[in-house]
Amino acid sequence: MARLLRSLLFVPGNNTRFLEKAKSLNSDIICFDLEDSVPLEEKKSARNLIKNALKHRSEYNSEIYVRTNSPISGMISDDLLEVIQKGVDGIVIPKVNTINEIKKIEKMMTGLEKKRKLKPIEVMASIESAEGVVNAYSIASCSKRISALIFGVFDLLNDLGVEYTKKPEGALYSRAKIPIDARAAGKYAIDAIWQDIDDVAGLEQDSVVAKNLGYVGKSIIHPQQVDVVHKVFYPTLTEIEWAKKVMSTYDLARKSKKGATTVDGKMIDEVHYKRAVALLNSIK
Repeated sequence: MARLLRSLLFVPGNNTRFLEKAKSLNSDIICFDLEDSVPLEEKKSARNLIKNALKHRSEYNSEIYVRTNSPISGMISDDLLEVIQKGVDGIVIPKVNTINEIKKIEKMMTGLEKKRKLKPIEVMASIESAEGVVNAYSIASCSKRISALIFGVFDLLNDLGVEYTKKPEGALYSRAKIPIDARAAGKYAIDAIWQDIDDVAGLEQDSVVAKNLGYVGKSIIHPQQVDVVHKVFYPTLTEIEWAKKVMSTYDLARKSKKGATTVDGKMIDEVHYKRAVALLNSIK
């Protein structure tokens, strides 16, 4: 599919200045965070700030996702109650271990979407434990909502009792397995963050490794990392041709006053068109 997922930038949901600055950033996905970057006592405030930011969705250039708290936190229902609304393009669920966790979350989301008259919202599942790695394929394939798996290296290493290094041997198998499982399920895979913001060369090298493993992009934690990962995860010829086909086909459909059409047997609509435009604009 014609889609750019080169960069997924986490933005702390409790920081008004960062939420505002995100409007000017060119990351493919801006992910407002309710989890690790937000202290427990500020979760409620962060939900309100994100809810307000979503009301100004048109001011952001990127796709907008929200990372909730983990399934075992007991806070997901409160998170979803505030962020499942018009303006959110997707939800990132951290520390997913089993398909049952996804099914419970999907049920909550469906209820809110029906009540608020919203289309089904995408989900990306973050794999951050030994159990999650073992179940990665079943998680990726358990729901049509799942668009991608995200690799979370730090919690995985903690689960394994291994110290983090810039080339953690304890994560090699897991890092290689996740894009294979995602691809087998017909989904994307996004690599883990590079923690050292000042090590630009290290980020670029790590991104090349990720691309060669089958990842389509990388999670990032600072705006200055965007251009580096975009340089590495440049659209492929197949993606470019698909985007051109989506644009031309959808333009014809709109002239016929159709809201959706098909390309190579797959349904496309306004969302796919916008992603195709973004992809083609990125190579100019």
